[in-house]
Amino acid sequence: MAVTDTTESFDYIIAGAGSAGCVLANRLSAEPGVRVALIEAGHRDYHPFIHVPAATGAAIGTASLNWRFETAPQANLKNRRLPHHRGRGLGGSSAINGMVYFRGHPLDFDDWTALGARGWSYADVLPYFKRSENNLTYHNSPWHGTQGEMAVSHIKKPNPLNAVFEAAMDSLGYRYRADFNAGDPEGYGPRQMNIRNGRRESMATAFLRPVQSRQNLTIMADTLVRRVIIEGGKAVAVEIEQVGAIRQIAVRREAILAAGAIQSPQILLLSGIGDGAQLQAMGIAVQHHLPGVGANLQDHLSAPVMMETANIDSYGLSLKALPRCAWNLVEYILFRHGALASNLFESAAFIKTRAGLDRPDLQLVYQPARKMLKGAPIPIGHGFVLNPVNLYPRSYGRLSLASPDPHAAPIIDPNLLADPADIRPLLKGIEISRRVFAAPAYARYRAVEVGPGAEITSENGLIEYIKDIAYTVNHPVSTCRMGTGAVDVVDAELRVHGLVGLRVADASIFPKMVGGNINAAVVMVAEKAADMILGRPPLNDENRPDPGEFAWARLAQDSDR
Repeated sequence: MAVTDTTESFDYIIAGAGSAGCVLANRLSAEPGVRVALIEAGHRDYHPFIHVPAATGAAIGTASLNWRFETAPQANLKNRRLPHHRGRGLGGSSAINGMVYFRGHPLDFDDWTALGARGWSYADVLPYFKRSENNLTYHNSPWHGTQGEMAVSHIKKPNPLNAVFEAAMDSLGYRYRADFNAGDPEGYGPRQMNIRNGRRESMATAFLRPVQSRQNLTIMADTLVRRVIIEGGKAVAVEIEQVGAIRQIAVRREAILAAGAIQSPQILLLSGIGDGAQLQAMGIAVQHHLPGVGANLQDHLSAPVMMETANIDSYGLSLKALPRCAWNLVEYILFRHGALASNLFESAAFIKTRAGLDRPDLQLVYQPARKMLKGAPIPIGHGFVLNPVNLYPRSYGRLSLASPDPHAAPIIDPNLLADPADIRPLLKGIEISRRVFAAPAYARYRAVEVGPGAEITSENGLIEYIKDIAYTVNHPVSTCRMGTGAVDVVDAELRVHGLVGLRVADASIFPKMVGGNINAAVVMVAEKAADMILGRPPLNDENRPDPGEFAWARLAQDSDR
């Protein structure tokens, strides 16, 4: 394909219209006198599966909405290739994810500062979490914002099994947490969601749709970013492809990669920015030797405990539940609430698996529905599931190129369970999940454990089960890590080390994994990045919680229940 040059230019070019890109497009285009281009390889967000919360499974299964990546064979998971879902289209992964709003433990961000990311402590980033938030539940909380673009709310009519889960957790001595985002999240309780009036609040609906008619904002959907053009150590243009035609658009101020932890490093590598020897072996001219590009890849791993029951309280399609399912459809059409207005994962718990930890290292995600069959958009039959998630993996992998062709999927190798310590939280999670389901609150359901299965009790048997079934929860981070070390890619202002006019602002810059879902933190990164790009001082939070309320300063005792 021939490359055609163009005189078209923009002050800021944003690669990727996912969570970070939508926020950046909103904030940067609000600045008078600048031209902003937002470039997205996928389509505009018209598909109906995006907007119905319960259709998440269907959205993930739709080829036009999902890049449908998969990992390299995972040596410690019996050489399985795991699905790796990444959203494709305006909103990115926020258009197909579970819609969970959780920021991470406050100590996670204090760790970022300790690792060299000055200005990213929890006290520094809390104002940015609050700026983007329109919390529909907590109106007078110092932990939350109500004036932002992004709706955050609890499920209005949760499944009754959530109360059963809470009763079981209470009977085991765990504490109730009404708000996981108010300091230390340890305990169990309802999750907060990006749902507005019964519809998914993607970052495109929250941040992009209200400003898409701005004259200084150009949104290019169905447009692939092939590479960034570097001349004299400076980003001067971005090469794009539209309907098979390749052209370059000039950058007057900065190019900002916001394509996520998979595709931001891929774009850097395609641009000749990365490990020089590996780039040369791929036939790519080296523009800047930066060996950390693609390194430090981490993701959260889970292995579920699955129960089946004849009781139809859970979400799911069955002959006995058909009348209720029909009502659910009517209820959603008329009132925008009920089962179809839920993400199906309505409650969770954050737990310390051993004494002496300063924060929970395990998340239990409760699903009041049977595990969905492969290829099915909704649960068939009835049951309930607890999904233990190891929040702080010690294993690191790498993102690398499979080909110099921008259309080729990269090699995604999270190197899961490379550190043997990573299996311990999952084993503990299975043990705790079994205790939860054995609690008196669940007795009347007479549920049968179908995974791992009651017959599997030995540690070796459970380890084999984990290796057979474990999957990532699609939280890839840290492939363009922020910091000052030899394998770090961006500085504390998200500028690519050694280059001018090029930043990265998405989950790839996380100095380390956060202890939970990552979308809220990605939005925060983009909020803070916008101020840095525009040269504004950091936000000052006049309604910050009293320091005495920062519960993470106290090490919990007797945490290994």
